[in-house]
Amino acid sequence: MRLQCEVEVVSRLLPTCGLRGRGRGTRALLSLGRPPGRARGGGGGGVYLMVCTARDRVGARYKVQENVERFFTRFVEEGKATVRLREPAVDVCLSKANASNLKNFLSAVRLAHQGTDIGALPLSALVPAKTSEVEKPKTKMIITSRRDYPLTKNFPYSLEHLQASYCKLARIDMRVLCLKKLRKLDLSHNHIKQLPATIGDLTCLQELSLHDNHLESFSGALCNSTLQKSLQFLDLSQNKIKALPIQFCQLRELVNLKLDDNELIRLPFKIGQLGHLRFLSAARNKLPFLPSDFRKLCLENLDLFGNPFEQPNPLVPNIQLKIPLTLLECAARATINSRIPYGCHLLPSHLCEDLEVAKTCQCGRACLSSFIQITVTMNLHHVAHTVVLVDNMGGTEAPIICYFCSLDCYSQFLDRYLQSNG
Repeated sequence: MRLQCEVEVVSRLLPTCGLRGRGRGTRALLSLGRPPGRARGGGGGGVYLMVCTARDRVGARYKVQENVERFFTRFVEEGKATVRLREPAVDVCLSKANASNLKNFLSAVRLAHQGTDIGALPLSALVPAKTSEVEKPKTKMIITSRRDYPLTKNFPYSLEHLQASYCKLARIDMRVLCLKKLRKLDLSHNHIKQLPATIGDLTCLQELSLHDNHLESFSGALCNSTLQKSLQFLDLSQNKIKALPIQFCQLRELVNLKLDDNELIRLPFKIGQLGHLRFLSAARNKLPFLPSDFRKLCLENLDLFGNPFEQPNPLVPNIQLKIPLTLLECAARATINSRIPYGCHLLPSHLCEDLEVAKTCQCGRACLSSFIQITVTMNLHHVAHTVVLVDNMGGTEAPIICYFCSLDCYSQFLDRYLQSNG
């Protein structure tokens, strides 16, 4: 019987010599069995516990029968346990083991200690371990050319960081989507046109870089996946994305978002919901103005250089106001203003989607499809500590949309605006 885990063999005589153990384990392969060439027979006297490591693949052997002083299994569910031997006076400390395999292995050691007949024990041959069995699991792999990309060999299951750049990938390899421990995925400088929804199954993914690909969209399904709770860094720069889905702002753990050198004509409508966002760059896009929700951001660094921002004119409004208000508009406003709970179990899905993108008037009340829209100037220092100049003229101001739910709200704004501008 064999078990892969981390092992530290600690001598109990060390403290008497004024010495202490290292306190950390080494990747090892444990085997329970009989040395090659031993005659088969009754009794467990010939059963040994062998510990093989990368430095000692031949392994150190410890007799088991009537030689175990105690088993420490309090944390066995966490993959940890200790076997205390009488001779030599050592503690074999096990950690980072599969809990189920560890339980089975300890049961076999206990039976061997009690002298159970060898024929009833799940024994293995005590032979030197292979290098692959004792080497530390690979957690990082960097591939920077097509010729180095593995075509016939699987990626190590233990990978936490994978970079596959300049590999001319037209799609994301399905083998990558099986790496459940992946925290950082860098697929920059490829030819990827579309992202599979299953990338949302990478539950530990914190950083995703898709810089310099051929993406034209970012799937709403990804925004509703487990990435909502894990994704902190997203680089979509240098693609062909024109707009991001409404659901994009469900990625509320985002801290750093890069959207440079795309074809964006607008930023996500509810971008203010990204409460953890601290770094935002959307330089060299096609943004005419910023969404009203942009005011809610609290950034450390903001870069909007090279966008064709329109010149705001509050005196030329876009009037979508319908008087009298439709029944749908009245009901929608009442639902949002009174914070009445709603969902697809109560309303048709298209009505829920409409409510999700309701505008907010300067007075704080909601409006759906009946409103007055204008653009005003906002100094970007109001939302960011460090601002990259918007243009070559040294400006740090950009147009932002404002909505009004009624003529009365718009007229009050005009009074304030005209007074402040003389």
